[in-house]
Amino acid sequence: MPAPDTRTAPQTTATRGEILGRLTALLTGLYGDREARSIALVAVSELSGIPESALLTDPGAPLVLERFGQIAAQLAAGRPVQYVVGHTEFCGRRFAVREGVLIPRPETEELTAWIVRDEQAARTLLDVGTGSGCIAASLALALPKARVSAADISAAALEVAAENCRTLGARVDLRRADALHDLGEIFPGPFDVIVSNPPYVPQGDRASMHVNVREYEPGQALFVPDDDPLRFYRAIARAGRRMLRPAGRLYFEIYEHAADAMRRMLGEEGYADTEVRCDINEKPRMVCSRLK
Repeated sequence: MPAPDTRTAPQTTATRGEILGRLTALLTGLYGDREARSIALVAVSELSGIPESALLTDPGAPLVLERFGQIAAQLAAGRPVQYVVGHTEFCGRRFAVREGVLIPRPETEELTAWIVRDEQAARTLLDVGTGSGCIAASLALALPKARVSAADISAAALEVAAENCRTLGARVDLRRADALHDLGEIFPGPFDVIVSNPPYVPQGDRASMHVNVREYEPGQALFVPDDDPLRFYRAIARAGRRMLRPAGRLYFEIYEHAADAMRRMLGEEGYADTEVRCDINEKPRMVCSRLK
């Protein structure tokens, strides 16, 4: 879906509280009260340069915004606030994001934290389908003795990932590769750890997804055929048999409905000690498995 008109809109003058309330009301039908309020806070803070805490503690202060109408229209159309402001937070750091790159989720932070806790001895790690580079850069910064590599099929994603790695000072070897075909040729390894948050949402679930995801985030990074929802996991697991060191580990973010199928598939592909973990919402969203 094309972005709404971004021509300069007339300035808006009101109190901080009034502007927050106006934007929240505009977004409530799309997101619900709580999420609408959160999005409004982020957007108004970015527009004004005023910290969110100050917007809340002094709501009666006057506020002049030059682009309020423009931003409000984009958000009301479903454009994610992260694309509107151009960045998001991940593992306590700011990452640039824009159309063509998947917006990092809290579950992915949990997966990254799991790897950091359990793989302190790892010296070579590969992130497959890096997108914004959030996993790879976070691992490189948290495990400075390790060599971190990252792959993506999208040139646009690799450009954003490179930007984030430069900004954060993260040393990551970024290369273009297709997880379904040439991963092992581009990254021969050996690796101690391979991690991936690949596409995993069945096409049949697309219609039920929220408009801000369905219409704005890259479908290539989200959706898989209904008749083969594990295609990326299977391809990475098979490549991993050649790319991982003996007893090396795979880490995956998974669809909450796929845990049992993932256990079976990994066993069939030569992996053992498969562990499924739940996210903060008690949904099975993360898997680790060891190469036999």
